[in-house]
Amino acid sequence: MQKIKELLPDHSAIILEIINDAANAYKGAIPDDRWKEPYMSAKELTDEIRAGVRFCGWYEDGFLLGIAGIQNVGSCDLIRHCYVRTGYQRRGIGSALLQHLLSLAHTSLILVGTWEDATWAVRFYERHGFTLVSREEKNELLQEHWNIPRRQIETSVVLKQRLMDSR
Repeated sequence: MQKIKELLPDHSAIILEIINDAANAYKGAIPDDRWKEPYMSAKELTDEIRAGVRFCGWYEDGFLLGIAGIQNVGSCDLIRHCYVRTGYQRRGIGSALLQHLLSLAHTSLILVGTWEDATWAVRFYERHGFTLVSREEKNELLQEHWNIPRRQIETSVVLKQRLMDSR
């Protein structure tokens, strides 16, 4: 049985497990000076949850296979940390999670950031109606809506989508 459920802060260990497993695909796409292991620490995840990131997860037969988060930052919503376990990717789980997050959005403007060299991630979001913003707009958006270091801003992209219904 397949099901998307909201995840709570006490799911942190399993959320971290999935993020750190799936993030291995980014090794080599993330600049060496930004890569670390584990990719996300427990403290970083706790900070994300405290900052308002709400996670949901894709379950099959009671086993959590993918996670994705959304964060409202006033004038827009950010898609955060969309990851599927290695071995379960390319089965539509990420797409289902993304569509679910879009249904939870509080605003019509949805933004997502990813690493510039993670071309497969950029293509994934483009297939779901997101478009790349200009370098100038990217820099402004990352500085305004994300809390990331300058080096990460330099090596990232932002994609946006405007939802059609009124929110």
